[in-house]
Amino acid sequence: QVQLVESGGGLVQAGGSLRLSCAASRSLLSFPNMGWYRQAPGKQRELVAVITSGTVTNYADFVKGRFTISKDNAKNTVYLQMNSLKPEDTAVYYCKADRYWGQGTQVTVSS
Repeated sequence: QVQLVESGGGLVQAGGSLRLSCAASRSLLSFPNMGWYRQAPGKQRELVAVITSGTVTNYADFVKGRFTISKDNAKNTVYLQMNSLKPEDTAVYYCKADRYWGQGTQVTVSS
């Protein structure tokens, strides 16, 4: 069993920034990749960004140039730096590793 605990969500004005963290209960190196997803009310969950064990990253088109995924293997933590936030970024953000999901953290961007 793996536990993933997200933190860092909150309320921010459009154009602002937030950094999300996802702390895993075991080494990140045991996962081939880790990802951030989001789900807005009434919408399906969608992929935001992925980082592999070799630190290759991939982003959804709607966050390219604004969000950055990174990780600290020593801390078993994955981050999502979110800049230039827009109201349409409002969603619950989830961390995923293998088949495991975190509980999610709410991000609300006001206009």
